[in-house]
Amino acid sequence: MEAQALALLREVSRLEAPLEELRALQSVLQTVPLSELREQAAELRLGPLFSLLNENHREQTTLCVSILERLLQAVEPVHVARNLRVDLQRGLTHSNDSVKILTLSQVGRIVENSEAVTEILNNAELLKQIVYCIGGDNLSVAKAAIKSLSRISLTQAGLEALFESNLLDDLKSVMKTNDVVRYRVYELIVEISSVSPESLNYCTTSGLVTQLLRELTGEDVLVRATCVEMVTSLAYTQHGRQYLSQEGVIDQISNIIVGADSDPFSSFYLPGFVKFFGNLAIMDSPQQICERYPVFVEKVFEMTESQDPTMIGVAVDTIGILGSNVEGKQVLQKTGTRFERLLMKIGYQAKNASTELKIRCLDAISSIFYIPPEQQTDDLLRMTESWFSSLSRDPLELFRGISNQPFPELHCAALKVFTAIANQPWAQKLMFNSPGFVEYVMDRSVEHDKASKDAKYELVKALANSKTVAEIFGNPNYLRLRTYLSEGPYYVKPISTTAVEGAE
Repeated sequence: MEAQALALLREVSRLEAPLEELRALQSVLQTVPLSELREQAAELRLGPLFSLLNENHREQTTLCVSILERLLQAVEPVHVARNLRVDLQRGLTHSNDSVKILTLSQVGRIVENSEAVTEILNNAELLKQIVYCIGGDNLSVAKAAIKSLSRISLTQAGLEALFESNLLDDLKSVMKTNDVVRYRVYELIVEISSVSPESLNYCTTSGLVTQLLRELTGEDVLVRATCVEMVTSLAYTQHGRQYLSQEGVIDQISNIIVGADSDPFSSFYLPGFVKFFGNLAIMDSPQQICERYPVFVEKVFEMTESQDPTMIGVAVDTIGILGSNVEGKQVLQKTGTRFERLLMKIGYQAKNASTELKIRCLDAISSIFYIPPEQQTDDLLRMTESWFSSLSRDPLELFRGISNQPFPELHCAALKVFTAIANQPWAQKLMFNSPGFVEYVMDRSVEHDKASKDAKYELVKALANSKTVAEIFGNPNYLRLRTYLSEGPYYVKPISTTAVEGAE
């Protein structure tokens, strides 16, 4: 088969309109193992196939792309970079997006290879074409270009190639295409900035980070909404947060939240700004952020009173993020009865809202109530027990009712709530004293899909691994939990059949 493939490949290079040969080659290549192609890599002459891409023939282009995708996998990235550089440059300017995607996939292989990447760094024209791919209409092409440039920038030589040459002017030129392309360039800049303080320094010196931050705090509400997502990504790194703080950006965002009450269009950007602070709090220190920017906590509580489900959803998500560690829980506890009233609202929404908002409420509840065993103290356990009673008149029954609804996502989200509290003694007592609850936990027939079986198994595991469950549930139930655990999430009890004499 490999001899036939090579013979066909030689035929293709000699014909002017080789559709039949291309079809035959595509068919044969599907049967040749990649290992065999790699052994013959030195004999693969790919130039003629790339040349056929230059002819404006749709089927021919489609066949060539398919064949090249297969053959290029057998060729080392260094060989591609050195011997096909002209073909790669042509591929990036091709009118057919599938050719650009093929070419960028090879660029992707090259930039992952430490030896091959230098070939690209020394090819200014190829780098320029990659930059201009960001400005195309096809999102897949743009994303592949961003990924390659981001990867190139992981080295000092790559940063210099991108920011200390004419390439920076090309990047700024591409940004002028339209708003969408400008945001793509910002996305690339934020990705590069997030790698290290040095990378951030190159990006700030270029002026592009400053431009992004100017748009974030500018007057256009829709631009604000888009830019804050990117700035939030930058805030995921310590050096990014430090830079934003030094530049006064965090204070500016706080001031915009303060002024949001008098802005009729604040609903466009407010959710993103609140999410920014939620993420900032959990990555830094919930107590410090909430004390320094009290408007953030105030706005979150205010948003739970909104009639707009979008605002409620963001507030609930943010409470979930804030309450995901012990320090955040203590910050929420300091708000006293106000937080208990908020929990009541979340409990109400978990029962009555749309399915999507119900799931977000259940996820937030799981986050707020979970305490790792090694961090549990009597005070924290008293706090979560008190909070739980604020959710509704009978929270355990509320979540059981939700888990019985015929929607797997809701079922799993409710099981996650039970799992979150399963290692806390007060919750185990509630479960044990709730009629039928222990049987419900042990009953495998309730779950029908994989996600639900996995969620139930996590609940059983949390209970079985708790140090207090044997005492509270009793030894027989504890042993049943251990058996369930050892049988795994997908165990099916064998159906026993009894042979009856004379039966056919």
